[in-house]
Amino acid sequence: MFNEVLKELTTGSLKTLEIFILTLLGAIPLGLIITFGSMSRFRALKKTVRFIIWIVRGTPLMLQLILVYYGPGLLAGRNIWGMGSRGRFIAVISAFVFNYACYFSEIFRGGIEGIPRGQDEAGEVLGLSRRQIFFKIKLLQLVKRIVPPMGNEIITLVKDTSIARVVAVYELIYNGQKFIKSAGIIWPLFMTGLYYLAFSGLLTLLLGKVEKKLSYFR
Repeated sequence: MFNEVLKELTTGSLKTLEIFILTLLGAIPLGLIITFGSMSRFRALKKTVRFIIWIVRGTPLMLQLILVYYGPGLLAGRNIWGMGSRGRFIAVISAFVFNYACYFSEIFRGGIEGIPRGQDEAGEVLGLSRRQIFFKIKLLQLVKRIVPPMGNEIITLVKDTSIARVVAVYELIYNGQKFIKSAGIIWPLFMTGLYYLAFSGLLTLLLGKVEKKLSYFR
């Protein structure tokens, strides 16, 4: 039984890792794009983007996932995600990426706005464009400022991957929980906690090293 449980939990942990990695790969660049929208000089765009961010941050990720997966079929009469596990997985990634992109965008915006305005003025005096000022002067300082809050969100993402089970994506907790019904045992569910602790611990160490590398900006 132990070997069977270990096999299922390992399979589930790989799916959890896949959700985690794909979410970060999609949410970080999308979050930066959303940041530029929320800081745009065009008032209509700025207000629209910030309203969307407010909705996403103010509602549960589980609700958003349910709406993303079931909404198109119920409202438009068409399942845009496709059938089977692949379709459910694509819907999960889409919901996770957009949710975390909105959270990341606020962290990015806070980091950008926290950099003194004088650095923009100095760059303009040197004849640099706004693009050059951002990438050559402000970017590394921005990274230093956002690492701690980004780290918190990344650790939260590790645990939020469990929400994928509401649309029957077989992640870590889903595979641990099913033994309650099939075998009448609960200890596999507690073992999932060890996987999460190990995952979060490794990320904490990695993020700590990144902060240390960027300490020269003090």
